[in-house]
Amino acid sequence: MRFSADFHIHTKYSRATSPAMDLEHLSQWSKLKGIDLIGTGDFTHPAWLKELRGKLKQLPSGLYEYNRAKFIFTAEVSNMYSKYGRGRRIHTILLAPDLDSAEKISSALGKRGNILSDGRPIFGFDVKDLVKLCLDISPDCLIIPAHIFTPWFSLFGSRSGFDTIEECFEEETKNIYALETGLSSDPAMNWRISALDKYTLISNSDAHSPAKLGREVNVFDTEMSYSGVIEAIRNKAKKKMLFTVEFFPEEGKYHFDGHRDCGIRFSPEQTKEHNGICPKCKRPLTVGVMSRVDDLADRPDGFIPENAVPFKRMVPLQEIIAKAHQKGVQTKGVQQEYTRVVEHFGNEFEVLLHAPVTDLASCLSDRLLQAIVKVRAGDLIINPGYDGEFGTVDIFNNKTPVLPASIPAELF
Repeated sequence: MRFSADFHIHTKYSRATSPAMDLEHLSQWSKLKGIDLIGTGDFTHPAWLKELRGKLKQLPSGLYEYNRAKFIFTAEVSNMYSKYGRGRRIHTILLAPDLDSAEKISSALGKRGNILSDGRPIFGFDVKDLVKLCLDISPDCLIIPAHIFTPWFSLFGSRSGFDTIEECFEEETKNIYALETGLSSDPAMNWRISALDKYTLISNSDAHSPAKLGREVNVFDTEMSYSGVIEAIRNKAKKKMLFTVEFFPEEGKYHFDGHRDCGIRFSPEQTKEHNGICPKCKRPLTVGVMSRVDDLADRPDGFIPENAVPFKRMVPLQEIIAKAHQKGVQTKGVQQEYTRVVEHFGNEFEVLLHAPVTDLASCLSDRLLQAIVKVRAGDLIINPGYDGEFGTVDIFNNKTPVLPASIPAELF
């Protein structure tokens, strides 16, 4: 069975998150987006767990259901500690096989720190001990380092991480099977590091509001069950994990280096030219994902490993509509057009990835059709994100003609 899954999300119990991140809105938006399986997010938080226990229905597959949307128990945890003389700040995604296991993990973590103040709790112990804690509760748990190149809170972060997986997880490295690429990197960037070849690369939205769901997802062709998902990830089974759908990594808010307060955005080459120092404030630049990949890479750009799981890139449909009509994403006109298009085609992924161009032409304006064609082809201009600032996408420019609605389907 072919299905898409977004494992890493947050709920209304996490800081800086929309109050609409509840089961009602998550189920509604997962259908709009075309997401078949969605993470619960934040299962470590007792209040959210209580809601999940009261509203979710367990299925024979080991998954859970609410309002015909399928859920899998997931959470993100932050570990902040000192190791080898340096401060470390690492985020991980937890997948638990069932409600009982999720509750046991929450209870165990509650004895190690505060799980009430944030849906993504912070602990002061080594992340390798988090792996052991989860697997002692259930060997079917899966622990995945999150957004592995983000500067401040990740496995390979320039400000907080390690240079190898083994340095970080030591004897628990054997229990790490997958890595999350994060919004600021994509699989192609990770393929430059040979040490990562054996790991499955997954991609998720890290959504803090419903409209951000599915900006990155994983596409499987296997039994839609907890065991089916875990087996596909653990074994890096290319016939079962078909591909990931990616943000253009330049849009990510840590792709390039720089200082947001100083308005300095540098490529890795520019950072080297300035010895990593901001030319305005004379302090060290925040080194982003692209530079960090360059530091660790032992392969040239463009290298593709034999066992690589492929990927596709996309821009969220609301952003495309906004660019096509030169309006803000949250304006009434953009929201109305989004609803109309999604209702016509069934879901957002159908519009962005699957529908033939001739079918799109029957429903869309010439300019919106042109925009989707250009995004599918990667014909974009992106000003890369840096130091916490998202990148900006330019789909149109003065030299871009608007193609007629009769674009032949053979283009895609």
